[in-house]
Amino acid sequence: MKILALDLGDQWTGTALSDALGILARPYQTVTTSLLIQFLEKIFKEEKISTVVVGYPKTMQGNESQQTKTIVAMKESLEKQFPEKIWTLWDERLTSKQAGSLQSNKGDKQRIHSLAAALILESYLMHVAYKRMCAQDQSEE
Repeated sequence: MKILALDLGDQWTGTALSDALGILARPYQTVTTSLLIQFLEKIFKEEKISTVVVGYPKTMQGNESQQTKTIVAMKESLEKQFPEKIWTLWDERLTSKQAGSLQSNKGDKQRIHSLAAALILESYLMHVAYKRMCAQDQSEE
């Protein structure tokens, strides 16, 4: 099963998709946030997605901001519309800045959002892999 990441924004939402093994993350699309529901309906039909990781914007000090509250409310609304999926929040601090530095074509502003989603997903996948590795090590002792 694949994992979808969302970098939710007021205007644009970046998306990224993992491979079926949950190892690789790749930027997918940047969609207009107002059309996000239609996008999710379509991708959930086309791809075998079990989990949706939503970027969780905190301040650099780790506190919640007004944007954090907005994103949490959006995630909860999406979770109610698609309850068959596993929804999780994941720290997205600095991903947009990193995405901007990775982008080769600086004129394509929308691509930054899907790159940021890929960075969020990559971080999440690394965490899941680390937890699996630790669990395996403990079971071998």
